[in-house]
Amino acid sequence: MSAPIDKYLQALAETLLMVASSSVIAIGLGLALAIVLTVTGPRGLYALPRFHKGLSVAVNVFRAIPFIILLVALLPVTRGIVGTTLGTWAAVVPLSANLIPFYARIAQVSLNEVDSGLVEAARAMGCKRWHIVRHVLLPEALPGIIGGMTVSVIAMVNASAMAGAVGAGGLGDLAIRYGYERYETRVMFEVIVILVALVSVVQFAGESLARKADHRR
Repeated sequence: MSAPIDKYLQALAETLLMVASSSVIAIGLGLALAIVLTVTGPRGLYALPRFHKGLSVAVNVFRAIPFIILLVALLPVTRGIVGTTLGTWAAVVPLSANLIPFYARIAQVSLNEVDSGLVEAARAMGCKRWHIVRHVLLPEALPGIIGGMTVSVIAMVNASAMAGAVGAGGLGDLAIRYGYERYETRVMFEVIVILVALVSVVQFAGESLARKADHRR
C-alpha cells in the first residue's frame, strides 16, 4: 500500500523548501568566498598570500567533514539560530554549511580559468580592481559558475534526503517512515523516481542557463 498522495506533496514541498533556501545561502556565500580566494591569491588583484593560504586550508577542512558528522556537530549552532534541531528549517543550517566550501571551490576554479590577458588589459586601461571583478572576472566565468550551481543544487537534493532521514522531513523522511520501516518497497521506489525527476529538471535548467550565459558560443 502506497503512502497517501498528500504525504508525497508535503514531502516534496519540504524538500524543495530545504533545497531552495539552502542553495540561496550556500551559493551566495560560496561565490563571495570564491571571489575572496581568487583575488587574494599570489597573483590576484589583492594579493595576500598568507591570508589566502589560511582561508584555503579552512575551506579544505570544512570540505573534508562528512555531512552526517557536520549535521551533528552543528546542532548547538542550529538550535541557536532557528530554536530547534528538528524540522525543515533546522536542516537549512547544516545543508548550507556543507555546500558553501563545496561551491566555493567550484566557482574558484571557474574564476581562475579566466584569461589573464583580459585582466591585464583591463588594468592597463586604468580599471579599478573591483571593477575588474565585476565586469571581467564574473562575466567571463559565468558559464562555469552556473554549471557549479547546478552541481551544487543536485548535491543539495541528495543531502536533503539524508537530512530528512534524521528528522528534517522531506522525501528522505517519507522513504524511511513509509518505505523502510513499514517494508513498503513501492514507496521507496516512488521516492527515488521523484528525486530522479527533480535532479533531471535541475540539470536541464542549469545546462540551458549555462549555454545562454556563454558568449563564446
